[in-house]
Amino acid sequence: MTRSAVVFGGPSDEHDISVLTGLQVARALEDIESVYWSKSGEWYSVDPGLEAGDFVEGVPRKSREISFVASPGLGFVSKRKPMAIDSVLIACHGGPGEDGTLQGLLDLAGLRYTGPGQAASALGMDKLAFGSAMASAGLPTLPRSLVATGGEPSPRFEGPYIVKPRFGGSSIGIEVAEDWATVLALKSSSRFFDQGAVVEPFLGGSRDLQVAVRTYPQWEMSAVEAPARSAEGIYSYDQKYLAWGGEVSGGRELPASMREATATGIHDLSRRVTEVASLRGITRIDFLEKDDELFVNEVNTIPGSMAVYLWIDPPVDRARLFRDMLAEAASGPTRVFSTAGSDGTALRSAGTIASKLG
Repeated sequence: MTRSAVVFGGPSDEHDISVLTGLQVARALEDIESVYWSKSGEWYSVDPGLEAGDFVEGVPRKSREISFVASPGLGFVSKRKPMAIDSVLIACHGGPGEDGTLQGLLDLAGLRYTGPGQAASALGMDKLAFGSAMASAGLPTLPRSLVATGGEPSPRFEGPYIVKPRFGGSSIGIEVAEDWATVLALKSSSRFFDQGAVVEPFLGGSRDLQVAVRTYPQWEMSAVEAPARSAEGIYSYDQKYLAWGGEVSGGRELPASMREATATGIHDLSRRVTEVASLRGITRIDFLEKDDELFVNEVNTIPGSMAVYLWIDPPVDRARLFRDMLAEAASGPTRVFSTAGSDGTALRSAGTIASKLG
């Protein structure tokens, strides 16, 4: 008999928030295996009834270490035997749990999972690639440039600037810079920019608008939220989570007040973003709005708490949301890798390796 599993944690800056999301899923659903991915990368089967405080010092007591084998028919393994898991609800935020790394491992093991596939997950985590994809599809978005090293010239737009880690989410490491010299200084000094940084115009007088969409049992959009910004003019990670005990921010206008044309625009753009970015499961889409003009900003392919707080009209039970995510995963095929063309012809005609080295 097979069952589903929820995977949470992982070697990510958002590890703690992932634990909170995973525990919510484990508590809301019955008969689900709870798999904790530690900060150092090990896997553990844990009691689904644990509390957040049990993870403060790391791996909870009485956890059972398991392993993961990226091979068809294996996946999660306990005592050298594959665990009877056929689908995985991914509750990892940021890092390898959201950027396509975990998704690729699950593909290799032939396991179905929630959320976008490997390529779409990687796209959603790469702010530069995502912005380029939206622009190439004709969707409205602010110009976004890579901040490289070596004192390169400023981008084609003027400051002030928003500087963001190229890879990452939940507003971690985001800064406002008045001039290009400050951008370069931040790039060289902040650990959040070690894997790259992007810059875009700081849109003064704008506001954030964000919405969740889900793709099963049919495409559906939640209420629109207008979160409160910090004094620096950004919607910070501390505001999002830390000020509210790890839950999604309470400093918000929900539903957001807006003109009917703006609401229609968000709906239509959300449908297009879902299509262009190959989104699946529950995703939060972030927009910027100024003077009724909308810009697609980012996507969060695995939002905190699965954005359950946004589903207010009509209210949707979180257990139902989680079950629908697993049902969607179970309804689709596993990824198939093709070996077409690898029939040995190139090997038979290759000659010796020594001849190629010469």
